[in-house]
Amino acid sequence: MYSVKEVFLTLQGEGAQAGRAAVFVRFTGCNLWSGAENARQYATCKFCDTDFVGTDGVRGGRYTIGQLVDAVGGCWIEGGGAKPSANSIRNSKSSPMVVLTGGEPLLQVDGALVKALQGAGFFVALETNGTVQLPCAFDWVTMSPKAGTALKVVSGDELKLVFPQPELLPDHPALRDLSFDHWSLQPMDGAALARNTAWAVQWVKRDPRWRLSVQAHKMLGLP
Repeated sequence: MYSVKEVFLTLQGEGAQAGRAAVFVRFTGCNLWSGAENARQYATCKFCDTDFVGTDGVRGGRYTIGQLVDAVGGCWIEGGGAKPSANSIRNSKSSPMVVLTGGEPLLQVDGALVKALQGAGFFVALETNGTVQLPCAFDWVTMSPKAGTALKVVSGDELKLVFPQPELLPDHPALRDLSFDHWSLQPMDGAALARNTAWAVQWVKRDPRWRLSVQAHKMLGLP
């Protein structure tokens, strides 16, 4: 059984896939923070802005593989999308996309679930903090590293660095040998967002490897 906080259709608001419609499946739990506010100061990741605790979100609950695949498909269709075809050829541009996120989804996601979602016609994207080994091949992997962690995901489609992390700036040696097709620098949300954005813009101007990523879904009032 998979413990899921919420399942919802929206537009991907961040990184290289920004603007694309996707069903998000948010799994409960994380290995870098418990989700409890009174424990945030002791967490490895102190700036998380996501609620991944409990199963009380939209379509939240405990699912079998079949139930979760059905929930993802139903969410896509309810949003106006055509029913995915299990016999269609999946590709990165035209297939409906599902984003497996958290928390840290790899505490639960396994190859059987990914294969089932792909078999149902979905392009399967993953958002991970990179500290858990990939269990199988995904169609898209976004890795968002956090300072002070040992990375087990060192290659993929997109590296998305929340910025600034004083102990993990974009020129940190820990990032130097990673292999990703897209390098996204995302200003950290909060009271210092304007300052963080201005600093990120300056960094992107002088280092052509990076692209600015903004949280467009928040600007648009989307989940």
